[in-house]
Amino acid sequence: MSPRTRTATILVIVGFVAYLLWSTLATQRVECTVAVEYMGQAGSATASAGSELDAAREAQTTACGPITGSMNDRIACSRVRPVTRTCRTL
Repeated sequence: MSPRTRTATILVIVGFVAYLLWSTLATQRVECTVAVEYMGQAGSATASAGSELDAAREAQTTACGPITGSMNDRIACSRVRPVTRTCRTL
């Protein structure tokens, strides 16, 4: 492979990775931090998404993960009212 071809290939790859990063991060408009308490255990997490509702839901799902043991508990925990919920626009 010639140096010119190698440089062009690297530039295309870097450009593609930059585009993927930009397109992923451009849709993240709101960030929410949620704290939940479920069956005596507390958890908190932060998530970002395109809307406040989506970011809060994802943060609560993430916060419930480590404090639950089964899928039934995770579903029940995701329906519990959060102890705190703080959202901000990015």
